[in-house]
Amino acid sequence: MKKDLRKYIILIIACSMGLQACDKNFEEMNTNPNTSPNPTPAFIFTKSLLDGTGDVLNLLQGTMQYTTSYNDVAGFGAKYVLSQSQQSWPVFNNAYPREINEILQVIGEVKNDATLSNQLQCARIWRVYCFSRITDLYGDVPYSEAGKAFTDGIFKPKYDRQQDIYADMLKELDEAATAITTTGTTFGAADLIYNGDMARWKKFSYSLMLRLAMRMTKVDVAAAETWAKKAIAGGIIIEDVDVAKVNGYVSTGQDINKNPFALNLYNSDYIAANGNSNPEGGKFQDVFINFLKTNNDPRLPVLSVVWVDGKPNSSVAIQKGMSAMLGTKPADFVTYSEPNPATILQRNTPYLLLTNAETNFLLAEAALRGWYTGASASDTYEDGISAAMRQWAQFGTGGGVISTEQINTYISNHELNTGAGIEAQLEQIYTQFWVGVYPNATETWNTYRRTGYPKLTPNNYVGNATGGKIFRRFLYPATEQNLNGENYRAAIARQGPDEFLTRMWWDRP
Repeated sequence: MKKDLRKYIILIIACSMGLQACDKNFEEMNTNPNTSPNPTPAFIFTKSLLDGTGDVLNLLQGTMQYTTSYNDVAGFGAKYVLSQSQQSWPVFNNAYPREINEILQVIGEVKNDATLSNQLQCARIWRVYCFSRITDLYGDVPYSEAGKAFTDGIFKPKYDRQQDIYADMLKELDEAATAITTTGTTFGAADLIYNGDMARWKKFSYSLMLRLAMRMTKVDVAAAETWAKKAIAGGIIIEDVDVAKVNGYVSTGQDINKNPFALNLYNSDYIAANGNSNPEGGKFQDVFINFLKTNNDPRLPVLSVVWVDGKPNSSVAIQKGMSAMLGTKPADFVTYSEPNPATILQRNTPYLLLTNAETNFLLAEAALRGWYTGASASDTYEDGISAAMRQWAQFGTGGGVISTEQINTYISNHELNTGAGIEAQLEQIYTQFWVGVYPNATETWNTYRRTGYPKLTPNNYVGNATGGKIFRRFLYPATEQNLNGENYRAAIARQGPDEFLTRMWWDRP
């Protein structure tokens, strides 16, 4: 028996040695040479910037009545067609696994290294930018538990109240801006916005703070005033050189390296470059073109062309917008205005995130409310118009330049009526905001919901989902009902039905 036992022991030892021999170089052979076990924060940060700007909401171009289509599918944003309601899902579906997950990974990698403090602050600011976009589209959304499936095993994150999300985002912006130093390690070239210029990141943080503060004027005016004043005192984007924009896009190569707004328009409708073979039937909407023409706006030939004899023609006299009420291709389709290929459709132009046009218009409102005394509402309103026109010089090779004389003439014909009441002045300010921050339809929609300006007449198209009203929010994806049902139901019980006309926390009559 002892003999047999010794045999078994020897056999087990031999097998163990054999297994160890087989394990030689096992880890090396089973390691993907194209991946790294140690994430590189700079690379992930760049990817988050590209993904965060890549979710282009062209449907809101229609909602804000810049563009439209005779095609019900492509025209959802302008027509609110019920059968196309799922077009409001993609930002939610895309943002969490991409830019949100990525920026949270960056934060996790750098937060415990004091020498990387500036990188941490940039990541915190970008996180706010990304989350503010999501919550402003949907309302209550996963925030405090978002992106914690891998780190904390939270696969069904709760939906935070929008009010709580705003409170934390403002806190994050304040802390990040305060912690920024002009020395220390930055993301350098991996920072596609400011190339590591921390003074400008601080201005970006305070400008985001101003944007969020003004969003709260109808639900918490005291907090709105406090945060707006803090942002202005901290220093916001006023000069052209400080505009927050993603740089470095190219016209060839991989699509991720091209301006996402221009690329989306180009591929979906204008690649044929003839004004007639537009796959999705898109054109500028008559509301936008009529406004530009009526007001002798020098931006019209910069933004718009009509194809004549196979060539793009920017002559003002022939520009004509298309009605959003069309359900079939009109016989004169080629005669309608569409984006200028020399400016808007250039895939190597910067993507504007937050401009001095926007901040100046917000300052004009702050001045009207008595929250800003550095300049008058009239002066900041005019500065907003001027900045909005100058920004087009960045698009195309000289095709977007609007002269100082043209700008001054336009301003002299559109002075702020300071003798009118505050509401009338707000209408002027935010009508110019609508034109001035184009093509940022997301921000004009946010401001429209808060202020009611510009005064747009909804398109009551047959089969629409809203009863002929401009929608107030996006719908949560259907997958949330199935995969995160308990938290989804808690959110709608608190916020209201998961419908287009349900108002979120800051959106009040």
